Amino acid sequence: MRLPSWLSQHLAALRAVLVFTVLLGLVYPLALVAVGRIPGLDGKADGSLIEVGGRTVGSSLIGQSFTDADGNPVPRYFQSRPSAAGDGYDPTSTSASNLGPESVVDTITGDEETSAQSLLTQVCARSKAVGELDGVDGRRPYCTPDGVGAVLAVFRADGLTGRITRVVSVNQVAPATPFVSTWQGVPVELARPGQDYVAEGGVVTPVRGDAPAEPAVPADAVTASGSGLDPHISPAYAEIQVARVARERGADPAAIRRLVEEHTTGRSLGFMGEPGVNVLELNLALDGAFPAR
Repeated sequence: MRLPSWLSQHLAALRAVLVFTVLLGLVYPLALVAVGRIPGLDGKADGSLIEVGGRTVGSSLIGQSFTDADGNPVPRYFQSRPSAAGDGYDPTSTSASNLGPESVVDTITGDEETSAQSLLTQVCARSKAVGELDGVDGRRPYCTPDGVGAVLAVFRADGLTGRITRVVSVNQVAPATPFVSTWQGVPVELARPGQDYVAEGGVVTPVRGDAPAEPAVPADAVTASGSGLDPHISPAYAEIQVARVARERGADPAAIRRLVEEHTTGRSLGFMGEPGVNVLELNLALDGAFPAR
């Protein structure tokens, strides 16, 4: 008996679904699991976990913070780069901040829960903190001495033209001191919580300041990676931390530098990306070679 064409087409489609379900839903995943059990690959398949004394302390592929219960850096350890994944390095919340170069004005409401720092202020605050922690110059272009974005809202008599009638340092509130006292002869005011100076007609004007063009604090020390999970820092960021770590552990800085070099990886395939230092592996090596005093 010859089946109707519509029915034969549906049966062929059903057979294809069943075949591909078995191949792609069962055979392929099980084959990958089997490959992952091959000696030499099993560790990577399980997440490249690192164990110390029979206890899992982390993964070489996922960064982690080296801070105390209050979120302050632990001085005897090398510090990782910032993370925007959850509360920091949360694999279940991997993400970026979604803030871009135009994020230069803070949202100041007077309430910590609804206020939000711009990307510029985050970078400025982190650079200032790293500079203080590691004893280097934490200044950056377009940052105020107190660690926020150096941005003015400039009001003119005719909108975008005419004489300047008012100038507000939009990221600074009392009791701060304006990072510049006057702008083209007009006194600079501090921002007031809840005011949207851009919506009121102020022209956003970032001010570069006198910071060096090449900051002492590297970019990876003040910005998060796209995933928020990057376990590496740049050799430059590791270098500015050497003196602090050596001091805290009573070690020779040259010996600390040798450990940094041992845990520095080169570019992928010799030309892709940049060299990196795995922070977790480096700190574990530090604990083994120079236990905390």
